[in-house]
Amino acid sequence: MRKVTVNTGTEYDILIERGLIKDVGAYVRAVTSASKITVITDTNVEKLYAEGVTSSLRNAGFDTSLFVFEAGEKSKNLGTISKMYDHMADFHMSRKDVVVALGGGVTGDMAGFAAATYMRGIDFVQIPTSLLAQVDSSVGGKTGVDIPQGKNLVGAFHQPILVLIDPDTLSTLPDRFVNDGMAEVIKYGCIKDRELFETLEDKNALCVIEDVIERCVSIKRDVVNRDEKEKGERMLLNFGHTLGHSLEKIYNFEGLSHGEAVAIGMVMITAASEKEGFTQPDTAERIKRLCEKYNLPTSDSADIGQIAAECASDKKTSAGSVSFVLLSEIGNSFVRKTPLSDVLSFIE
Repeated sequence: MRKVTVNTGTEYDILIERGLIKDVGAYVRAVTSASKITVITDTNVEKLYAEGVTSSLRNAGFDTSLFVFEAGEKSKNLGTISKMYDHMADFHMSRKDVVVALGGGVTGDMAGFAAATYMRGIDFVQIPTSLLAQVDSSVGGKTGVDIPQGKNLVGAFHQPILVLIDPDTLSTLPDRFVNDGMAEVIKYGCIKDRELFETLEDKNALCVIEDVIERCVSIKRDVVNRDEKEKGERMLLNFGHTLGHSLEKIYNFEGLSHGEAVAIGMVMITAASEKEGFTQPDTAERIKRLCEKYNLPTSDSADIGQIAAECASDKKTSAGSVSFVLLSEIGNSFVRKTPLSDVLSFIE
């Protein structure tokens, strides 16, 4: 078993092992004395893993309930969170009880936010079943929901008490969702790890997926340890995300997945940065080729003016400027503030 330990205000372990999902009850029991657990999942993951996970938790002595919401980003809103509160209250969850997030990034974000705010904060465990969640969103304590004005504009920092990653769950994912997660893997190579980027170029990431997952969560662990609340270095993890979030909003969170939008965003922002002389030549083309290798889109027909305008509602926008994450070269990144009035000319 591989273990990565996060040392934030809440210290917790990330455990990575094939077949681990069959024994989640024992792992969760080792970190909590709770009597009740609410497992939160979506309609897709429910069919695959909900019965096994809830059974394992019950066998470990937990009184367990299941909350299921309709799969998809469209469910990531305060209305769904309100239903989670109702479910937990009806189940008589106390401050000593635990929420388990079973699923992808949407599930982890929402279940974590419900846990962060129910009774002013209860513990939660992440069991990510998508590649995107395993390499990125399950680690670091970012939780939240979308509102009509933008993505993830309402949320809280709330660290899990345990993250359980079973790479075998990736075998049940449609290819598009595996590709979706690869965008985040490529992001880590771009911002922090040239060797990882070159490995992704030279090999099939899925053939060394345990190494890839461990490397990505280790990078995120190191960044989060130094900057838990995104006051500085943690902003680098948003490479490609500002323009990606704009695209997601333009398409009303339908049709274009998060990873696909981020892939387009990484190529767009790097091409713009190269044009201005901030980035080593040919970097955007290398990112483009790597995204294409993993069947990710690298351009979009959305109006460039609309993409630029949507940056105004991004979380990283303040005092009339948006903080773009740029690369000096593969493996080295930095943040540059751009006035909103100059965003269109910068990315055009």
